[in-house]
Amino acid sequence: MTEIENPLWDKLARGERVVCVELDPPVDDTIQPFLDGVAEFRAAGADAITIADSPVGRPRADSSLLACKLKREMGVETLPHMACRDRNEIATKALLLGLSIEGIHNVLLVTGDPVPGERRGEVKSVFNFNSRKLAQYVTGLNETVLRTPFRVFAALDVNAVNFPAELRRAREKEDCGVVGFLTQPVLSAEALDNLKRAREGLRGKLLGGVFPVVSHKNALFLDQQVAGVRVCREIIQLYEGADRAAGEALAEEISAQIVREIAPYTDGVYLMTPFQRVALMTRLIAHAKAAGEKRPGT
Repeated sequence: MTEIENPLWDKLARGERVVCVELDPPVDDTIQPFLDGVAEFRAAGADAITIADSPVGRPRADSSLLACKLKREMGVETLPHMACRDRNEIATKALLLGLSIEGIHNVLLVTGDPVPGERRGEVKSVFNFNSRKLAQYVTGLNETVLRTPFRVFAALDVNAVNFPAELRRAREKEDCGVVGFLTQPVLSAEALDNLKRAREGLRGKLLGGVFPVVSHKNALFLDQQVAGVRVCREIIQLYEGADRAAGEALAEEISAQIVREIAPYTDGVYLMTPFQRVALMTRLIAHAKAAGEKRPGT
């Protein structure tokens, strides 16, 4: 293997905090708004852009192709998500080789949301891997095929009902080669407590998930309809009767507070952009950078 520059991982390895920002891929071939958002995030100080792989099982522009475009044309560091749902071993290896050739050397491996129920008769899932097996497979390629290794990241559900079991799976992922975790959003005291437990129980880097809730409807939907997300009752109640402007102001205030609260237990933040609210996210990047002192003990 040949070690080359990997700005995201190199910064984490030095004990410096990082800011990763997720921006949803386009649902059609209109790319400019996505590129404009990425440019604003980079200018605001984001260290990497994370790109979901067809979230909720509905097709969007390919996360890996977008990652290559951002790296090649804009010099932006990326962390593309790779779901187990859609590719067999042949397609997975081919994609990883292509990413490596394009200079993408960080991947986030996830199981992948299931195909929506109304489409399961016509769209088939593959699931040649689960996230642990896929991590082990990528680690094997690092050792046998690739000249430059991938740094493998995985998801950590700090909202899991049975968090001890989630933590055990995370340790198994580390044994399979995972070097860091991006967590689900921290929007409750329980999630913060679980994040603290993860800090104590895992070796890998932790990027704490921050999702800015922008409205009462958004809070209820996240809490009731999105797997892996829990919004505490106190936060939900704050949004009652709030208009768009008030909701966005609350989103910034609450998210900035969460960024500060999770800082002692994390190696950086994972900011998730709601509804293409790019301006809101640039302000949150500033909050994250302000909280970017080295974590004590690193």
